[in-house]
Amino acid sequence: MKIIVAIKQVPERDARIRIDAEAKWIDLRDVEFMMNESDAYALEEALQLKEAHGGEVVVLSAGPERVGKTIREALAKGADRAIHIESDDLAGYDALGVASLLAAAIREDDGEDPDLILTGLQSDDLGLGQTGVILAELLNLPHASLILKIEKTGSGIKVLRELEDGWFQHLELPAPAVLTIQSGNSKLRYATLMGIKRAKTKEVRRVTVADLITVDPGAKPADPVVQLDRVSLPSKQRTTQILSGSPAEAAAALVEKLQFEVRAL
Repeated sequence: MKIIVAIKQVPERDARIRIDAEAKWIDLRDVEFMMNESDAYALEEALQLKEAHGGEVVVLSAGPERVGKTIREALAKGADRAIHIESDDLAGYDALGVASLLAAAIREDDGEDPDLILTGLQSDDLGLGQTGVILAELLNLPHASLILKIEKTGSGIKVLRELEDGWFQHLELPAPAVLTIQSGNSKLRYATLMGIKRAKTKEVRRVTVADLITVDPGAKPADPVVQLDRVSLPSKQRTTQILSGSPAEAAAALVEKLQFEVRAL
């Protein structure tokens, strides 16, 4: 199986966040970065499929030079090679623009067409959850989201989807297909010392946006359909509310607020 895994580099969860001077995005200076969590689970799913059925895992990522660190991490964990779409202004692209770049890189990739394309369900920074399904539409491939498990069958693949309220769904899809992977479906592996050494010798093919547009004019991102107008840090407020009534009535009111207002239950 040839599996392409799209991964994104995002700010670390514990990073101290500051808004930039234009209030359009966060200030990325002095921020540490990491692999997007659900993309890490997509990579793990691809590596497990490769171990079970053989083949090749190709990592695909877009962004500035610093993305190379996340790509090398994926290679150290077991991916065979990588494609890096070099772009310093990726923050100005919406989900359709990013998906257009990824689709062009997949079309332009040498060798046989992939059997599977995996992405994370959503990114930890924007959380739109759209890039994977848009990518499937651009490539005209069947797709499914919220995937927990993938099994190879004689005619395609069988997947397990997570639905709402504890429900699950089994689907059979032809291959090739695009799947967006849910976090927490398996235990993530660590990069071994040998894997880190091998990663230094693995191929990372770098392409620019201009290169992709030359090969595939459809790679040129159109005007963004969605634009971020302004971002701000959440305001911190402390309020006290006294619940009246008997202890039983106050307890019932508290449970209702925790369920429907705080959503902690």
